[in-house]
Amino acid sequence: MIEVRNLTKWYGPILAADQITFDASAGRIVGFLGPNGAGKTTTLRIITCFMPATSGTAKVNGHDVFTESHQVRSSIGYLPESTPLYPEMRVEEHLHYFGKLQGMKRTDRVRRIDALADRCGLTNIRRRLVGQLSKGNKQRVGLAQALLHDPPVLILDEPTVGLDPTQISSVRDLIVELGRDKTILLSTHILPEVEKTCQSVVIVAGGRVAAQGTPDELRQQVSQQTRVLVEVQANPMAAKEALASLPQVDAVETNDHDGWCRAAITPKQADADIRTEVAACIAQQNWSLRELRHEVASLEEFFVQITSEQAQAKAG
Repeated sequence: MIEVRNLTKWYGPILAADQITFDASAGRIVGFLGPNGAGKTTTLRIITCFMPATSGTAKVNGHDVFTESHQVRSSIGYLPESTPLYPEMRVEEHLHYFGKLQGMKRTDRVRRIDALADRCGLTNIRRRLVGQLSKGNKQRVGLAQALLHDPPVLILDEPTVGLDPTQISSVRDLIVELGRDKTILLSTHILPEVEKTCQSVVIVAGGRVAAQGTPDELRQQVSQQTRVLVEVQANPMAAKEALASLPQVDAVETNDHDGWCRAAITPKQADADIRTEVAACIAQQNWSLRELRHEVASLEEFFVQITSEQAQAKAG
């Protein structure tokens, strides 16, 4: 549904996007991540036909963004970070206006607005002036506007900005639901949201694609290994010696906390889960156990690592 190949954009002497290539297929939610100045916004603006690229190609729903911009715009529902709304219009009037711009008939507009008012939480504010709404409610109006013409592709730039925790959860559920039959490109700085909603992730840094893959695949690339963390009632030195003797254990760090020994156990294989072996050792030693958990790297750790490496490479 979205095909980007070697997309490059120069602003005079400044290279904002450098040979960016990625795909987002139908029925997938793709997280599009990057630090400020990474080329993320530039790429989104090119895909949505807001500006041309210097070179490269991009297609949306089979249409070329450079030669078939009208078809591309009709295929996209776009929610920018700063939602452009008309403050003097009422919510319902605003949605009717944008429906007209999309060429929708009145009967279709009424049907879609009624459905989206319930889906996006606008039922109680649909007759209020847009300019009197809170930031969170304006964001929900922008989301309804993006969905109004039922496009096959959604590009959402920070869709949960300004929402309270309940609204964030509701929007996240809606995005997951929409992702079953639409292509969604989700740009956000809230990495836990990406892990909960996205099937794949594209990370840009320094104008280039620094990494892409599923959240699990990216987490496995973090240099920090997975660990097993335990808290037992035992002498720290004795615990370290016993746990370090396990065949699959590479290293053990222990410390004492109020009479309890805390141990961080690193396996020899980075992705190994050795909790069964550790639990058996604890039972054999007859230690009282208060905690045993498997700690894995987060997508946030990978994001920090890969963007830092990219920044250092660019500086060098």
